Amino acid sequence: MDRNTLTGIALIFLVLIGFSYLNRPSKEQLEAAKHRKDSIEQVQRQMAIEQQQREAEAAKSPMGAVENNSTATAEEAEKELVDRFGAFAAAAKGEEQFTTLENNLMKVTLSNKGGRIYSVELKGYKRFNGEPLVLFEGDKSDFGMEFFAANRNIATEQLFFVPSTSEAVVKATGPEVRKGDEGKEKVNEENPGQTKNISMKLNAGDGKYIEYRYAIKHNSFMIDFDVNMVGMNDVISSNADFINFKWNVQMPRQEQRSKWGEDRYSTIYYKYDEDEVDKLTTSKSGSESLKTKVKWVDFKQLFFSSTLIADEAFANADVKTIWFDEKDPRSEKYLARYESNIGIPFSYRPSESANMQFYFGPNHYYTLKQYGIDLQNVVNLGYAIVRPVSKYVVIPIFNWLRRFISNFGVIIIILTLIIKFALYPLTYKSYIAQAKMKALKPEIDEINAKYPQEKAMERQQATMALYKKAGVNPMGGCLPMVLQMPILFSMFFFFPTSIELRQQGFLWAHDLSTYDSIISWQQEIPFLSSILGNHISLFTVLMTITSVFYTKVSSANQAGGQQMAGMKTMMYMMPVVFFFVLNNYSSGLSFYYFLANLITIGQTYLSRRFVDEEKIRAQLQANKKKPVKKSKFQQRLEEMAKQKGMQMPK
Repeated sequence: MDRNTLTGIALIFLVLIGFSYLNRPSKEQLEAAKHRKDSIEQVQRQMAIEQQQREAEAAKSPMGAVENNSTATAEEAEKELVDRFGAFAAAAKGEEQFTTLENNLMKVTLSNKGGRIYSVELKGYKRFNGEPLVLFEGDKSDFGMEFFAANRNIATEQLFFVPSTSEAVVKATGPEVRKGDEGKEKVNEENPGQTKNISMKLNAGDGKYIEYRYAIKHNSFMIDFDVNMVGMNDVISSNADFINFKWNVQMPRQEQRSKWGEDRYSTIYYKYDEDEVDKLTTSKSGSESLKTKVKWVDFKQLFFSSTLIADEAFANADVKTIWFDEKDPRSEKYLARYESNIGIPFSYRPSESANMQFYFGPNHYYTLKQYGIDLQNVVNLGYAIVRPVSKYVVIPIFNWLRRFISNFGVIIIILTLIIKFALYPLTYKSYIAQAKMKALKPEIDEINAKYPQEKAMERQQATMALYKKAGVNPMGGCLPMVLQMPILFSMFFFFPTSIELRQQGFLWAHDLSTYDSIISWQQEIPFLSSILGNHISLFTVLMTITSVFYTKVSSANQAGGQQMAGMKTMMYMMPVVFFFVLNNYSSGLSFYYFLANLITIGQTYLSRRFVDEEKIRAQLQANKKKPVKKSKFQQRLEEMAKQKGMQMPK
């Protein structure tokens, strides 16, 4: 390559660079191009989203894909249905219709699309805002069997079942039910009412079908749910020994929003076959895969449950909760999404049935207990040490009083009086023990003056020697209080979960099952709102005031000292701490504690009138002059020491 060629190439290169420089886009042009690109990408994303939505709708509606193709012929549409649904192609076409299965306690709406329970309304209850109490809504739930048939994924909720009746409402009637006897099976046996059935049949041709049979009887929260399968052994692929039953529900809020109310006690419970009841974590999302047999799965809220129960047992189950936090807009109306995939045993016989039941009703302890399958364990009665107190003391008394008294505020007053007077002997013993300690205060002060802080061991030994000589048990005042703690804690669990108190008003409290707000505000106050909420409960304020006053009254009967001074400070702080804790709890609980404080203060003043402190002091002084009686254990130690030739110290 000669010099002229190289020069020509260089000139061409320079010309290209110059041309590119002179014709480069300006800053405004670059921004405009970027804006166009972003706009195109946004449009493409939106088109993709809309396409996905159309596909999802088409998947949900069996006819969706066919209807979107306006050029498809009837033959092509029929072929597409056969390709997609196989033996169930004929059931892919239809119009959704509803039938209501009803008794005196609930309305159960059934849909022919999926043959499913579409919604459930409990008649005797309302939501916190006065609306009908619907346990779940059809458009926010999934219900149906899923299986493979000839390499096709079949979901029965997409298909149309044939109902056994054309009636819009099928109602089971019976004798009038007395208040308090709702849902009691024993009452139904003595005064039986009607039982009504509805069948929903999904045809697969040639006499093959899946049938959902529902039965409801008068005055029962139970619905029989039987799945009958005929000829399905030739249709369903034999790849598992169970059929998956999907049941998902977006749980509506039924109660006034409170972090210590419905949000705290709602989750999925389940019972292993012939084993314990367990649950997912409350107030946050969680999941569990249950690989062994399961008796029932319960979608539990604070006061109500929707439960699927097997007559024998389910093969397995996967359960999951998706909790809606405060930032999720769904949380205003819904608590969480509950999901379950339950394995219904299937043996591939020409004809077989799976018999189940649904419980749709209140979390009332005795109502759930009557079925004998541990459903009552979904009612939170507290720790194992306090649970028997609730089962065998509090609940029986409460229900007995309910038979005669309709006002639940009055029932709480009487319940409190019964419990406090039953415990009065322990309270009296505690008062006497405190009076004895107070009578020894001069001697205790002498010991403290004789032995400084540096000689803590000698001070303790001298103090214990004084107690022993005077015949005083320093723990005598604490033990009676410890024995009362199980009842105190059982109330802490009983009142917030007692459905009897739900929407029952008393005085200024409109609902004893939740907090009674006398002052409220909208604006969030840092730290304070996270603890108190945006309100102040009057019963909690009264409980705190009476607790502080009782501390003052009881401290007047206690011996002094630096140690007691520190304890008194803590005792004054405890009511303040409980104020912050209980401000969001059930007003019935705060009302009980308030009444208990008033009665205890009255009992303290009564004890003072009948207890002569000077007489107690004289008795203690007389005890000090008597020889100290040795315990049998100490006597045995001394006898063993003498046998070995040892000298026991004085």
